[in-house]
Amino acid sequence: MAMKIVSGGGTSDPDVMVDINTTPLIDVMLVLLIMLIITIPIQTHAVKLNMPIGTPPPPPVPPEVVTIEVDFDGTLIWNGRVVPNRQELEERLRAAAETPVQPEVHLRPNKLVKYESVAMVMASAQRLGLKKIGLIGNEQFLR
Repeated sequence: MAMKIVSGGGTSDPDVMVDINTTPLIDVMLVLLIMLIITIPIQTHAVKLNMPIGTPPPPPVPPEVVTIEVDFDGTLIWNGRVVPNRQELEERLRAAAETPVQPEVHLRPNKLVKYESVAMVMASAQRLGLKKIGLIGNEQFLR
């Protein structure tokens, strides 16, 4: 920022230039910047965990697994044995649902089976109270 003062009346003095001295402003800004850098806390990249003390509990008993396969023509296979009809399937599902610890039901449909057959098995299992139902063998549908 410059300021030019015009002298009055034809004197032979040169024009006076008044410049503001910015050095102290820069010094103050640098001091403030250094203070800001010093006061910022150091970032630590550690994750604090509360780890359990003592011996871990024994591993739980692995759950019983029931595998239901639905063949390409709708044939139901319960753990490797053919189920003759839907009533037999529902009796087996009801028995599995009434056990104190329900087994995991792994449903493996064939790639060519109609969705109606798979949906029937899932609906029956849900209606009878089975909670642990999962579809397996999905990698065959990726190709």
